[in-house]
Amino acid sequence: MKSHPRPAPVVRILGARTHNLKDISVQIPLSRITVVTGVSGSGKSSLAFDTLYAEGQRRYAESLSTYARQFLERLDRPDVDSIEPVPPAIALEQKNGVRNARSTVGTQTEIYDSLRLLFAHGGTTFCPDCGLAAVPGGVDRAVEELATSEEGSRVVLAAPVDWKGSGGEKKRRGRRQKERDEALRIAELKRAGFFRALSPSGETVEIPDDPARVAELLDADGNLRVVVGRFIVREESRPEIAAAAEAAFSMSGSLLSSTDAGTRTFRRGLHCPSCGCEFRDPTPPLFAFNSPLGACPTCQGFGRVIGVDLEKVIPNPSLRLDERPVAAWNTPAYESAYDDLFRACRRYSVRTDVPVERLSAHEREVLIKGRGEFYGVNGFFEWLETKRYKIHVRVLLARYRAYRLCPDCRGARLGPPSLWVRFRGRTISDLVDLSLRDLKKWFDELSLNPSEEDRLGSVVSEIRSRVRYMNDVGLEYLTLSRAARTLSGGESQRIGLASALGGSLTGTLYVLDEPTIGLHAVDTRRLLAILRRLADRGNTVVVVEHDPEAIEAADHVIDLGPGAGSLGGQLLFEGTPRALARVKSSATGELLRRRGLPGKGKAGPAPRGPAVPTRTLRGGRVVAFRRAEGAVTVVGAREHNLKNLTVRFPLGRLVAVSGISGSGKSTLVRDILHNSYARRFKGTVQLDVGAHDRIEGLELVSDILLVDQSPLGRSARSNPVTYTKAWDDIRQVFARTARAVSRRITARDFSFNSPGGRCEVCKGTGWQTIDMQFLADVTVRCDVCDGRRFQGRVLAVRHRGKNIGDVLAMTVDEAMSFFSDETAIVRRLAPLAEVGLGYLPLGQPTATLSGGEAQRLKLASFLEIRPATARGVLFLFDEPTTGLHASDVNRLLKTFRRLISRGHSVVAVEHHLEFLAASDWIIDLGPGGGDEGGRIVAEGPPEEIRRASASLTGRFLAETEPVPPPEEDRRARAKDRSGM
Repeated sequence: MKSHPRPAPVVRILGARTHNLKDISVQIPLSRITVVTGVSGSGKSSLAFDTLYAEGQRRYAESLSTYARQFLERLDRPDVDSIEPVPPAIALEQKNGVRNARSTVGTQTEIYDSLRLLFAHGGTTFCPDCGLAAVPGGVDRAVEELATSEEGSRVVLAAPVDWKGSGGEKKRRGRRQKERDEALRIAELKRAGFFRALSPSGETVEIPDDPARVAELLDADGNLRVVVGRFIVREESRPEIAAAAEAAFSMSGSLLSSTDAGTRTFRRGLHCPSCGCEFRDPTPPLFAFNSPLGACPTCQGFGRVIGVDLEKVIPNPSLRLDERPVAAWNTPAYESAYDDLFRACRRYSVRTDVPVERLSAHEREVLIKGRGEFYGVNGFFEWLETKRYKIHVRVLLARYRAYRLCPDCRGARLGPPSLWVRFRGRTISDLVDLSLRDLKKWFDELSLNPSEEDRLGSVVSEIRSRVRYMNDVGLEYLTLSRAARTLSGGESQRIGLASALGGSLTGTLYVLDEPTIGLHAVDTRRLLAILRRLADRGNTVVVVEHDPEAIEAADHVIDLGPGAGSLGGQLLFEGTPRALARVKSSATGELLRRRGLPGKGKAGPAPRGPAVPTRTLRGGRVVAFRRAEGAVTVVGAREHNLKNLTVRFPLGRLVAVSGISGSGKSTLVRDILHNSYARRFKGTVQLDVGAHDRIEGLELVSDILLVDQSPLGRSARSNPVTYTKAWDDIRQVFARTARAVSRRITARDFSFNSPGGRCEVCKGTGWQTIDMQFLADVTVRCDVCDGRRFQGRVLAVRHRGKNIGDVLAMTVDEAMSFFSDETAIVRRLAPLAEVGLGYLPLGQPTATLSGGEAQRLKLASFLEIRPATARGVLFLFDEPTTGLHASDVNRLLKTFRRLISRGHSVVAVEHHLEFLAASDWIIDLGPGGGDEGGRIVAEGPPEEIRRASASLTGRFLAETEPVPPPEEDRRARAKDRSGM
């Protein structure tokens, strides 16, 4: 009888209707990589996170205690008919929820915990004064050394009892009382069986009863060396020697052995063999900066201390004193400080007509530290410290403070005893400050002797494994000491991925949100190899992704669409990547056809060759290459890993800053270019400015605006329609209806930010938060307004059959069609549709938007900015293609084209190859990350980057089709040819 192969096990999702999903049913093969793709807003996250992962979490919650389960009936279940089976689920999202300043990459990955074990059990403590390795003490060590070195010799063991320091002199009593106390101590010694002591000459003598004669037996340190035993050292005398040593340690904390060869001192704990300084035994808590035992007492384990930042107090040192450069005094409350300053200037010969940066040392000292009755800047803030009980004073102090490196631990976070311990010549601080690339090399070269292998072998293997995974996911440029809250969302996700690999889990469902975001093309392949390793262990990997190489590497692809919002949520395709490339109705299929996928082999792991797109976007170059606009030039950039760079940003064009992760892109664009401008011209003193010499050409722009992926706000009431100010016009429309006028319902009643018409139970948010005590807070739909935010009398008002709650549920595209006759509303919503956010519901809280959506929402608010006179705005973007399908990138470039055509300039930190190919100018940093980055590898138009042999970006761009010149450039060339 012929046997049929059993079908591969799958997760069956039937009837998914979450958000905009149109009752779709899909299958996800177990122990395989499945990519969920589609245009932005097509329902990918709704399927992967809000349906599949949410059901896995709900089933996990059902296994919790009765207290936790009592809230389950109020939780919103995924709108799906069934999901079977559901493996234990882990979600790795593009968010960094860490806010704790103590959390580091080392603690987050648990590598630091293993390092603490390594140093506790394998480290050697060194005396900070003598530089010698400390030796352990105690009874066992004393007996062992005596038995091995003094075999057959006569030895006298004594306890050096502190006679003066603990006697009558400390009590400052009379002479007779002192004699009585000493006599009592002598009697106690003899009652305990100790009748002899060593004299200063080393002889064993009886302890006299007369305290005056006892004083003659004290050594130079004031100790009475009480004899606790006399032995001829033999193997069988070990127990007696141990008992005597224990008695000596109990009496004085040390043991003195006297032989014909001389005397030796043994101590109880870890101590220096030269100076006798005692140290704490290394234990794991000693190396924990979250523990009082190990934390630096100055910075409390944070590595930084807070203090007044003079660069914030005087943000523009090019101003003269008579131009009032001290920002803290430029308020009505404290402007009288200038009167005191000018009086001090006249008295102490301080010039007021020269810039602060050109003042002499004497003049700066008077300004900063004060002189005579003048308190100076430092004295002013010391006085403010006495007024900290006032809220506005605390706010003022916070504005002009900054964190600086702890002067004691120099950022190590640990106290001195922790840094006295070394392993192979390095402290634990030295290791956590190494890049993960160098740390991997150090541990790979580490060899252990047989004794260390027994004690430390498993710990070292665990460290090697976790460090290797961190390097495999492309984070080799990070250090373990890096604060976790400073990581990007992509870096946090990859750390979670590395931790999952280190945990060796099997049979688990991993749901990832665009893990290739923030990765250079050369790193994407390494990440795909990691995902393949996860699947090979028996885990199921579901990836929401747009990157074509990730789609090609998948075993199974689910393509959703065809559009966004209400136009999406349909299953366009389910199957292999090769089959998807033949689907003509799919935008993803078109992308794969352009890459030539049908001609490739079987889809599987990432190909070894540098697979890059063979074509680029059809929109062409944004604008022609022009030089008339000038440039903004950063001179001497040296913050973090930047190597004293001078970088030119041409104006009036699309400039892309590329390079692998950690090469210094964000440091250059954000920390130096933007923050320096914001502090100097906008007075935003809270921002930390990266080290550089100067920035030239700022007079050519009217403003510099940073459009990054930071959240727009944490308010649950903030949403796209309020962000674009369209809500005010919508409220006016409803307030003009006949029902609203007759019932005296005004525009104010249609606001969920103020009392009146909003639901007062949820305060207009539509949701309520339940405190789960030992678990994270749970957010549930308001059971009074059912999530509609308003009271019933307000919801009864309708405009063209829709109430105000229905409008909030509309997408941007639907609202533009619904309010097509309201020009003001359409004008405010149109930029959202233009940047590709037409699928967003008007009432979706901005706190729930992805980083890419938040960035595009900010971009939409800037589209109507007109340049001031002839100077445009320089826009800085941080990976604007985040979350965009390839078909949406062209729409984004059209938006940039509109900005530039209005006289503005755009600088974007970007990895997307097709975006780079459509740029006018590329600044490629590298060649590596961390210490290996921070240099300009190549700069110029994409054509020149393609020819740069040292550029990894150029290597990938070299296989793309050159972007055709823009129409205006072609016309200019044709005109030149006709005139020849």
